[in-house]
Amino acid sequence: MDQSVKDAGAAFSDALNDALKRGEAANIPDEVLQNAMTAVVKAYAAKVEKTEQEFTPIDNRLVNATEAVVTACALIRAVDLNMFDVALWFNRPTHNR
Repeated sequence: MDQSVKDAGAAFSDALNDALKRGEAANIPDEVLQNAMTAVVKAYAAKVEKTEQEFTPIDNRLVNATEAVVTACALIRAVDLNMFDVALWFNRPTHNR
């Protein structure tokens, strides 16, 4: 992977974490989060499909259950899925389960 992508990702993560530490999450523009989430979701899905290996997409020591569920529900709504659809995907076999 190009070092500039790693550097940009680290800088972006640092900037967001700094905003969160200052209590300024509401000041992060929606468009910034939409663009970042779109790129991250597409990259994660592409990697999992290509390698046929799931991996934990977050550091679960830093993301709590509420944050995970709020985000998961927003993603499910954004692509117009229902819980039946999610259940089908959730139970599909993976190579590392």
